[in-house]
Amino acid sequence: MSGYEVAHLDEIDEITDGRCPWRPVRHHFGITSFGVNAWTAPEAGDRIINEHDEADEHEELYFVTQGRAVFELDGERREAPSGTFVFVERGVKRTAFAEEPGTTLIAVGGEPGKAYQPHGFEVWAPLRPLYEAGDYAAVIEQGREAIEAHPEYAEPLYNLACCEALVGQKEDAIRHLRQAIAQAEQVRQFAKEDSDLDSLRDEPAFKELVES
Repeated sequence: MSGYEVAHLDEIDEITDGRCPWRPVRHHFGITSFGVNAWTAPEAGDRIINEHDEADEHEELYFVTQGRAVFELDGERREAPSGTFVFVERGVKRTAFAEEPGTTLIAVGGEPGKAYQPHGFEVWAPLRPLYEAGDYAAVIEQGREAIEAHPEYAEPLYNLACCEALVGQKEDAIRHLRQAIAQAEQVRQFAKEDSDLDSLRDEPAFKELVES
């Protein structure tokens, strides 16, 4: 191990959850101390950041590395040419649009007062449209290998368990749920109330997991 790694932006493949494609910089490098991602808009007028407010989680710092963007922050428009930083606190509704083709943003985020904890959304994101379409078997077929390759991420494991429960693969669902709870204790509470897991309610192993 050299202790460092170098990658050009274009060497990090884009992924998408059906909304704005982005490059998972944090996941690419295996960073665990902070979140960082990059977005590039092919055309002027493209939405480059999904509208969201991070109400209970991260504050975010955006940096426009190329092109020109316009941010909408709680309805207020702010121009952001190349070289501009935009800091946004939790609870502020935010989105951004490209004003030029190739506009690129870097975003760094974290939760104030807490150590950063990666959830593995980068692994789950490409599978999200399949889950939302109700194609749970496709999620399992296309996602199981990638999810199992990253057992450190609770969120994809939990979502995989939900899909397996929904198609009747109870043993696999309980195994992946157990792994998810081992990574993030709060998953246990989610499992108690999630209707996706209803097929497991009478299983002794499930009861032991959620009542521990």
